[in-house]
Amino acid sequence: MSKAISQVPFAVNEPVNSYAPGTPEVKSLIAQYKKMWAEKIEIPMVINGKEVKTDDKVQLQSPQDHTHDFGFYHKGTMQHVDDAINAALAAKQAWNELGWEHRAAIFLKAADLLAGPYRDVINAATMIGQSKNVHQAEIDAACEFIDFLRFNVEFMTEMYSEQPVSDAGIWNRVEYRPLEGFCFAVTPFNFTAISGNLPTCMAMLGNVVVWKPSDKQIYSAKVIMDVLIEAGLPAGVINMIFTDGKETADKVLAHRDFAGLHFTGSTKVFQGMWKMIGDNIHNYRTYPRIVGETGGKDFVIAHPSANVEAVATALVRGAFEYQGQKCSAASRAYIPKSLWDDVKAVMETQMKSIKIGSPEDPSNFINAVIDKNSFEKCKGYIERAEMSSNANVIIGGKCDDSKGWFVNPTVIETTDPQYESMVEEIFGPILSVYVYEDQNWKETLALVDSSSPYSLTGSVFAQDRYAVNEAFKALENASGNFYINDKPTGAVVGQQPFGGGRASGTNDKAGSKMNLLRWTSVRSIKETFVSPKDYKYPYLG
Repeated sequence: MSKAISQVPFAVNEPVNSYAPGTPEVKSLIAQYKKMWAEKIEIPMVINGKEVKTDDKVQLQSPQDHTHDFGFYHKGTMQHVDDAINAALAAKQAWNELGWEHRAAIFLKAADLLAGPYRDVINAATMIGQSKNVHQAEIDAACEFIDFLRFNVEFMTEMYSEQPVSDAGIWNRVEYRPLEGFCFAVTPFNFTAISGNLPTCMAMLGNVVVWKPSDKQIYSAKVIMDVLIEAGLPAGVINMIFTDGKETADKVLAHRDFAGLHFTGSTKVFQGMWKMIGDNIHNYRTYPRIVGETGGKDFVIAHPSANVEAVATALVRGAFEYQGQKCSAASRAYIPKSLWDDVKAVMETQMKSIKIGSPEDPSNFINAVIDKNSFEKCKGYIERAEMSSNANVIIGGKCDDSKGWFVNPTVIETTDPQYESMVEEIFGPILSVYVYEDQNWKETLALVDSSSPYSLTGSVFAQDRYAVNEAFKALENASGNFYINDKPTGAVVGQQPFGGGRASGTNDKAGSKMNLLRWTSVRSIKETFVSPKDYKYPYLG
């Protein structure tokens, strides 16, 4: 055990490289991208620290060029799920008994590896496999993941240091035990940082993990695993499997030693897993922790006092960065009639200059959506809007799947605040706008609050502070992250803890101590220095 109370390095947010034209960092990253693009990568599962290969090889496709073969991954079976669970449970005691400083050191080293020799590699893998441009890859795969690792170590030490008071003659203390059993991390395609954070934040606190990344994010998941192994993560602590989602959930969530689910993905899948856990509740050793961040239908509402250029820019950035494939992306906007023509004009001007294409060209702002299903879904919304009597495609609307899954940034204007694209999650570069009468500000606030089952992010634009306060109160439960005069995306670890309620998840706030607390089971210890020797209290005489 430790013989010192150690101070971990002070966490600061990783600086974001600019990747401006001609800079050394953009030259280095694009060279790495081209090198990795030309390779044929083979990606095995990792169970108990060993690479696991199978006869079931699945070709990897890049969204920006669905004909390009850059390698394959090894798909596993339910036996591999069993193997991963058993490996995790076998590793549990030794990992739990390792001093917290040694656990912290592993993840701090991983952060430094990502900031240094692996920065181009993880960014390039994210660009190739998930079609992110240089900036989106940098703020996600490198910076945010690094921030998660460094800040979580700091949050862990703060949490461990929070101790109860003690009266005279006694010493009270608490210890933050890992959960009893193994944890299950299910991660999405859209953020490499989330994929890295969900298993590592649990492991950091002494838990052991079975990790199933999205099959659309396997390339950068491999890099994450490579980094963790190089950083010294012991075998069996995190086991990475590529298996069928439904079958895996059926097996994992029925296991007696299942102790926690850390999930980011669709609302429907999360609700299905929650139901499975409920159906199996009598089988578990302990009540499992369930943490999920799911869908969103994120809003921007502008007051008549709002700045036109600020609103337009927030909509272009908030709706179309990373092709709208962010849980926090601006997807519905409520603009007053007095501002709409001017806001639309600024948006049209900005969007005319947007370039679309492969991340290999750093000047492309928009890249491909993740796969054919996403492409067809977006195309369907656009086609139905073009045929609708109460909706019009006013900007964009072009789709091209001849080489990659490209959907142009699209704005739909509707006269119906309950029109499908105003209330349904699309997860693509489509923004729907409802224009309201200026005098209906209060009614529109109520509309924003009631039109969606989700409650993830939202923003209000206003120069009038009374209006800001009105929106702040009226929309109290409409979002877990609320932005004032800013786009509803881009939460920074250590600054804006991220998560939402209602159908958007359990609001356990990734990037904060609140989330880490969910992965501990606290034990209270009371020590009496001089024990009583007689049962009688003073009142007995």
